Amino acid sequence: MRDIQIAPSILSADFARLGEEVRAVIEAGADLIHFDVMDNHYVPNLTIGPLVCAALKPHVDVPIDVHLMVRPVDALVPAFADAGAAIISFHPEASDHVDRTINLIHERGCKAGLVLNPATPLSCLDHVLDELDLVLIMSVNPGFGGQPFIPEALHKLSLARARIDAVAARSGRAIRLEVDGGVKVDNIGAAARAGADTFVAGSAIFGSGDYAKTIAALRAAASGAGRTAALRSGASA
Repeated sequence: MRDIQIAPSILSADFARLGEEVRAVIEAGADLIHFDVMDNHYVPNLTIGPLVCAALKPHVDVPIDVHLMVRPVDALVPAFADAGAAIISFHPEASDHVDRTINLIHERGCKAGLVLNPATPLSCLDHVLDELDLVLIMSVNPGFGGQPFIPEALHKLSLARARIDAVAARSGRAIRLEVDGGVKVDNIGAAARAGADTFVAGSAIFGSGDYAKTIAALRAAASGAGRTAALRSGASA
């Protein structure tokens, strides 16, 4: 049974009350805080930078999961590491040397993730998966919150899970499989059955009237689906 993690995306939070919002979702059961960084170059939106991350860090007692939707990437890695990021993920299209960027993230004491857009092939993982701590499958095109979940992401998650499990069997390396975009109570189970263990949810949480109830419902739906998948896998082994 995989350890389920729920990561509220502050992209959907009330920015006028950001510290309060972050404390509220952590008290409601969040395992991570997902921090979306957009530069209006790699994606058509402009959000927040390392100063905001550093300002939030005193309010946070869970890992800050930074998703860099920027180009170029490398100059921002040290800034976010110094600002308190625990995980830094980036898109292969935004780095001239993916292996170098992964190493830079590790050198700064953070876990490294690679993010695959809906049309980015899994072959991008071929020569770097053994170095990663996280693979993030986008179930929307990056840039804006509130978009609907793209169903093809489920197939991609299952293929990514097979690759991750092969690495784990060979080396024992733990690599988390995250999904981001349109995740809600009614589809998180399908994503868990496909192999995801970490779930980014923005509007589903921050748009609800009860953060604790929503996070608990997301966790229950993902955990139940994960148990079913594990039982099926054990029965077929």
